[in-house]
Amino acid sequence: MSEHFAATFDAERAYELDRRHVFHSWSAQAKLDPMVITKAEGSYVWDREGNRLLDFTSQLVFTNLGHQHPAIVRAIQEQAATLCTVAPGHVNGARSEAARLIAEHAPGDLNRVFFTNGGADANEHAIRMARLHTGRPKVLSTYRSYHGGTDLAVNVTGDPRRWANDTGSAGVVHFFGPFRYRSAFSADTEEEECGRALAHLEQVITLEGASTIAAIVLESIPGTAGIMVPPPGYLAGVRELCDRYGIVFIADEVMSGFGRAGKWFAVEHGSDNSGGSVVPDLLTFAKGVNSGYVPLGGVVINEAIYSTFAERPYPGGLTYSGHPLACAAAVATIRAMEDDHIVEHAAALGEDVFGPGLRELAEQHDWIGEVRGTGAFWAVELVADQGSREPLAPYGGTSPAMSAIVAACQRRGLLPFANSNRIHVVPPLTTTAEQARAGIGILDQALTEARAALG
Repeated sequence: MSEHFAATFDAERAYELDRRHVFHSWSAQAKLDPMVITKAEGSYVWDREGNRLLDFTSQLVFTNLGHQHPAIVRAIQEQAATLCTVAPGHVNGARSEAARLIAEHAPGDLNRVFFTNGGADANEHAIRMARLHTGRPKVLSTYRSYHGGTDLAVNVTGDPRRWANDTGSAGVVHFFGPFRYRSAFSADTEEEECGRALAHLEQVITLEGASTIAAIVLESIPGTAGIMVPPPGYLAGVRELCDRYGIVFIADEVMSGFGRAGKWFAVEHGSDNSGGSVVPDLLTFAKGVNSGYVPLGGVVINEAIYSTFAERPYPGGLTYSGHPLACAAAVATIRAMEDDHIVEHAAALGEDVFGPGLRELAEQHDWIGEVRGTGAFWAVELVADQGSREPLAPYGGTSPAMSAIVAACQRRGLLPFANSNRIHVVPPLTTTAEQARAGIGILDQALTEARAALG
């Protein structure tokens, strides 16, 4: 190891240089005191003091196969030794094989893959494709959603991160998706929530003018906004509305795809009237496709939209579209998922460990208003009062109580994912049942400590 590279392993130097030179995302820079991660392995990370923490964040919900997975690391090394990079106009074997594997697991006739550098530009390109395919300008997306930080993607986003960036000129219209715990429709049952949410969406389509709407962009399971699993029938109902009005259905699977929700893609949790899976027209992905080891995203395209550009040039591209190192990591990830039955393991974690364990936690803590999720994709909704459902922190913000819970988790060896008034339970899909139970136990202790301290 060279002297210059060895210097990057000095934790104190890394922190000092970070604070001097690095500009962080979504943050007030002078208020930051970021954690230094010195190494990681499997479901664990180590901080600069040498403390080991069980990673219940998968970082930003992308290390689906955990840290330093040997097959992925080896694939990147072997690809780097053969062909590090190449312009996207040329064929490279890693990209071709990654596209085949992605198409093989995608639902329905989604068979062509346009590669991007991440999830935000995947959504940008999906919307561009839909607008060009339909000749229509508008895009519909839900409040309580996140689709990326680039200009169009953040306008499509429906959470507070949009507010400071929203120019109001991107042709985006927001509507309410289903979320029974905080229902916008005064629904008492899942059936009512589904029916009223679909009626509301159709009303928005009618009032906006169906002939002006290119696409509905929907997270199959909203992730950052709260992991609200749609009620049975909702995704099928959106599909039917899109078919009726000639609108492109874009399923955003950037966070929920590649096993996170206990299916290859979360849209598979929705079934149509014949019992088959709901199939979107475009499906966007990133994160779990290669566990985030090298940046990669993309759009999986159906035959109808592919045909629009069969003879007509698609006006878009990226210098690193289908980068060989990123695609080699994707190939290794997908093959490991197949060989090791990772999707099935994630489903079992949800059914056997997280579901029962978190529901038992809810019975013991009056700060927990609801737990919800599937696979390795769960949210613990924290409230100041179960009756009024007042959030323990404001939407898009934090509170002393949330800060106390996070700090208590970290002291006990758990790295939690906190967002507004929620703790998201989103560990690597390779996490063992024993590790998952240990994490739930630490969260239990942290809630008890914070509750006692704050009264």
